[in-house]
Amino acid sequence: MPEISVIMGVYNQLNKDILLQAVDSILNQTMSDLEFIIYDDGSCREAAQILKEVAETDDRIKLIGQEENHGLAFSLNACIGEARGKYIARMDADDISYPDRLIKQKEFLDTHPEYAWVGCCIDLFDDNGIWGKRSMPAAPTEEDYLRFSPYAHPTVMYRAEIFDTNQGYLESKETLRCEDYEIFMRLRMAGLKGANMQETLFCYREDSSSFRRRNIRQRWNEAKCRYRNFKSLGILFPKGWIYVLRPIVACMVPYGILESYKRRKYSSMEKIKTAEVSVNEQEKNINVSRAGVVRTVDGMR
Repeated sequence: MPEISVIMGVYNQLNKDILLQAVDSILNQTMSDLEFIIYDDGSCREAAQILKEVAETDDRIKLIGQEENHGLAFSLNACIGEARGKYIARMDADDISYPDRLIKQKEFLDTHPEYAWVGCCIDLFDDNGIWGKRSMPAAPTEEDYLRFSPYAHPTVMYRAEIFDTNQGYLESKETLRCEDYEIFMRLRMAGLKGANMQETLFCYREDSSSFRRRNIRQRWNEAKCRYRNFKSLGILFPKGWIYVLRPIVACMVPYGILESYKRRKYSSMEKIKTAEVSVNEQEKNINVSRAGVVRTVDGMR
């Protein structure tokens, strides 16, 4: 039985290089006792073939899926149903886990039984390289859910046992693009707590397209999700109402302004230099940009 099950839902990832970066960053972890469950959520023929080719590269990869597209929540629940590990770690098909992410998160959960899941701080990158950092709260409270989710979803590692007594991801059109926000609040209401390691163990892709992924309907549904869960968490008043409206207000702000604001907010204070990301002891390189702007793990510390 593997110690860790890594789960990833994929839909129409046609960029094989980006997919391989994500997959290799898991397969080359310092913690090798893992299984990697990838769900093909009804990808087109070309993308499905790419996934099959990638899955054939390592026996630890288990490729499952259906021809119909059901959404991320459905995909992750299917992966959870197949998982055999003591811990279940999330991953996305366009991000990068740094080499010691899984072992460090496992050790954290081993030594902190009071927490049901753990995330971490993140580097932000696009095709030109790493452009910023985002720190996450160490031990989020109810107040930390007001602005946005206090966890970067693909960085999270859960205790598998929590899904024995708690529902997984909510499969609903109303939670599309905010599946993680909903489950973290719901688990919090169930009396479970999460944490964020104050180490940067993950490289999260955030480029111009990231700010265009949510349409008006999805932002409206997020507002409804916020209202229901803020009310249940007891944080709707006095200022929770303001944050319920946050995603709706965001619809009125041009994408370019949103992107510029976030880049100013999260940009690194130091100049990001050309380097490599080392993904294992043999110094196997993962290119984090088509332009060749990469970092080494040693350079990140």
